[in-house]
Amino acid sequence: MLSNLLIKNYALIKQLEMSPDPGLNIITGETGAGKSIMLGAIGLLLGNRADVKSLYDSSEKCVIEGSFNLSGYDLAPNFEDENVDYSDECIIRREISVAGKSRAFVNDTPVNLESLKRIGSQLLDIHSQHDSVMLGNNEFQLRVVDSFADNAQLLKAYQQDFSAYKDATRAFETLQQEAGKLRKEFDYDQFLFQELNNAKLVSDEQEKLEVELNILENAVEIREKLQLAYTLLDNPDNSILELLKNAANAIGQAARLVPVYDAIRERVQSTLIELRDIADEIDQANSSVDIDQGRAELVQERLDLIYTLLKKHQVTTVEQLLQIEEELQRKLSIVLNLDDELVKAEKAAVQAKEAMLKSAKILSEKRRKVTQAIETLILERLSELGIPNASLSIQVTETLPTANGLDSVAFLFSGNKGVVPQELKQVASGGEFSRLMMVIKYILADKRMLPTIIFDEIDTGVSGEIARKMGKMMQNMALNHQIIAITHLHQIASSGNAHYFVYKDHSSEKTVSKIKKLTVDERVQEIAQMIGGHNPSDSVLVNAREMILKEQN
Repeated sequence: MLSNLLIKNYALIKQLEMSPDPGLNIITGETGAGKSIMLGAIGLLLGNRADVKSLYDSSEKCVIEGSFNLSGYDLAPNFEDENVDYSDECIIRREISVAGKSRAFVNDTPVNLESLKRIGSQLLDIHSQHDSVMLGNNEFQLRVVDSFADNAQLLKAYQQDFSAYKDATRAFETLQQEAGKLRKEFDYDQFLFQELNNAKLVSDEQEKLEVELNILENAVEIREKLQLAYTLLDNPDNSILELLKNAANAIGQAARLVPVYDAIRERVQSTLIELRDIADEIDQANSSVDIDQGRAELVQERLDLIYTLLKKHQVTTVEQLLQIEEELQRKLSIVLNLDDELVKAEKAAVQAKEAMLKSAKILSEKRRKVTQAIETLILERLSELGIPNASLSIQVTETLPTANGLDSVAFLFSGNKGVVPQELKQVASGGEFSRLMMVIKYILADKRMLPTIIFDEIDTGVSGEIARKMGKMMQNMALNHQIIAITHLHQIASSGNAHYFVYKDHSSEKTVSKIKKLTVDERVQEIAQMIGGHNPSDSVLVNAREMILKEQN
C-alpha cells in the first residue's frame, strides 16, 4: 500500500506530502483545488508521459516519490521480471528535469517507462472520473470477465501461442511470396552461378596475375637491368665486391698495426657479406624471369575473364564475386528444395494454429463458466445500490482469433423492469454507469491483489442513501486493500478512516495547492460544509459529527 507520497514542483503544487491510512482515505476539496493534479502526479509514478510544462517552477526539477509497503502481496516475481531488486518497502521515484527529460527509478534502479508501467499496475489502480464510460467498451468488459475468472496465466499462455501462430503464418506466407519470385529468377540465377562456378575463382589471384603479367610483358628489359646490376656487383674484372674486398683487406692490415681500426674492418666485412647475398638474389631473380609469350597470353586471358565478371556484377574485387557466387548458390538451393520448405512451413503454421486454438478454447470455456456468477453478483450489489429491477446478460460470442482470444464479450443491461437488455453504452445512464463500475471494482477487488485502489469521483450521478451504501462498499474493500477516494459527497466522506482536504493557498505571489489531514473537529466542519454550505448551523454540525460516528461503527 502507499505509505507516503511526496510531490515537489508539479503544476500548482510547490511541495506536498501525505502518508495515507492503510484503510479508507477520503480526499475532499473545492473543484479546481488540485485533486486532479495529485492524480496526475501519481499517474507519473505509474509510467504516464511527462511534460516540462507541468513544472511549478521552470528553473527547478520536478520530483514525485511514492513509498509502498508491499509485505504480504507476493509481488517479488513482478520485480524479477523487470530485473529490479524487490523489497517490502518499495520506493518509486520520478524526476522531470528543467529541460523536460524524464527519469524513473524503482528501489534506486533506473527503469524505462514500460517497466514502470508493468510494476506500477501491480501496486495501484486508479479509477478516474472518465473511466466509468469505459465500461461500455467491449474490450473492457472482456477484461472484467478475465479478471473475475483469474485468467491472467491462461491469457498469457494463449497470447504466446497466438504470437507463435502469427509468426508461423507470416513465415509461410513470406516463403510463398519468395518462392514465386525465386522461381521466376531461377534460370537467370543458374546461368550466373554456372558462369562464376566455371571460372573457379580464387580470392587473391587477380593481384598475383597482374604482377605476373607485368613481369612477363617486360621480361627482356627486366633481365637486362638485373644482369647489369649483377655485373656491377660481381664482375671478376672490376666489380663492387672485388673493390670492397680489397678495401676490407687494407683496413685489416691497418687494424693489425692499430687495433682500434678493427671495428671499421668488421663493418666493411659485414657490408661485403650483405652485398654478396644481394648479388646472389639478383642472379636468382634474373634466372626466374622467363620470356614466355604463351604464358603471357594465358595470364592476360585469365585477367580478361576476371575483369569481365567484375564489370558484369558491378563489383571491384574477386572476394565480392565469390560472395555473389555463394548467394546465388543459396538462392538456387532454396528453389531446388522449395517444395520441401513450403511443406515444412505450412505444417508449422498448421501446428501453431492448432496450439493457439487449443489455448483459446480453454480460455473461452473458463470465461463462459464465470459469466453467470458475475451476473448474479453484479445484480445483487446493484439492488443494494438502488437498482433492484436491473437485468444483466453477459454474452460471449466466438470471433476470429485476436490477441485476446476467440471471444467477444458484451454486457447487455437494463435498469428497468420489463425492458429488454441492450448494450451498456446504449442504455445506461451516468448514475447507472457509476454504480455498475463501483460494483465491478468491488467484486474484482479480491480477485486482484492490488495493494492500493484510488477512486476519483466514482460516485458521480448518485446521492442520498445510495451514496452511503457506496461508502459502505468502500469500507468493506478497505478491509483488504488501501482505498483512496476523492469525493464531493458527504455520505462517502464520513465513511473514511482518514480525511484529507485539498485547498488553494493564495498567500504568496503565486497560488499553490496544498493538502492537510483533518483533525476530528476539522473533519466535522468540512462534512458539515459539504451538507449545508459555508457557515453551517449548529444542527448541521451535530448531524455531521453523528454521521461520522455512525459510519465508523
